[in-house]
Amino acid sequence: MNKALAGGLLALTLVGFGSTPSVAAPDGAASSRAAGQSAAKGVDFAGTVALSNCSGSVVRVPQSKPDDPALVLSNGHCLESGFPAAGEVIVDQPSTRTFKLLDAKGAEKATLTASKISYATMTDTDISLYQLTTSYADIKKKYGIKALEIEDDHPVKKRAITVVSGYWKETYTCKIDGFVYRLKEGEWTWKDSIRYTPECQTIGGTSGSPVIDHKTGKVTAVNNTGNEDGERCTLNNPCEVDRHGNVTVRKGINYAQQTYGIVPCVTHDSKIDLTRKGCKLPRPTAARR
Repeated sequence: MNKALAGGLLALTLVGFGSTPSVAAPDGAASSRAAGQSAAKGVDFAGTVALSNCSGSVVRVPQSKPDDPALVLSNGHCLESGFPAAGEVIVDQPSTRTFKLLDAKGAEKATLTASKISYATMTDTDISLYQLTTSYADIKKKYGIKALEIEDDHPVKKRAITVVSGYWKETYTCKIDGFVYRLKEGEWTWKDSIRYTPECQTIGGTSGSPVIDHKTGKVTAVNNTGNEDGERCTLNNPCEVDRHGNVTVRKGINYAQQTYGIVPCVTHDSKIDLTRKGCKLPRPTAARR
């Protein structure tokens, strides 16, 4: 996973990334790396967050209530405890991790605190969901910021998207180029991943960024990796595997994990119920608690 930074915001070395990152834009001075494109009207930084090593966002599902504890979405490989092993699923693990909440212009508005890791895995997908100590209503009342809504349907090929990084306060705009039957990187394999068109040249620290569908304005995926060196299926060099086992390597192309599958798994009080009808997220065999 080449999209997480080692250490804090001042880290100069990227995990698996061979070059020094650009300096983050100062608060209120967000920018775009979208190769001449700009984020769609209405796509901004409100509701995104910066983690110590990654990006993320405060998210809700269509059935969320204002008084439910808020959730933060990021990658499984962004956990403070390190990468979950292949086959590992983490549920309801205590956490006091903090997140810098950004406003529309990318300025830091507040520090939010987790009460637990509700769910995390790098099996089939690459996601983490943190439950916060505050509700959606409190965040809206205190800071005037609404949670981003997760789309409850499959993403659409060729749809325009923007990757919004709270870590770097930058955006990357491109299109969904297609879907990958299996995306393999090291010991991990992900299903039905999104492949970006080349314009989205995401960098270290953009891990966990919400991917916003321009048509719906909702979160359709979470940014997670890319092939840096043209290697085949190695760490920081994911490869595509089709239904027949054929392998394709696309150097310089980046990927995201779909998020619509999260929606059926969220129940009242933002609880994750893996036995709920329609929930197909991987279940733990021996969850780490």
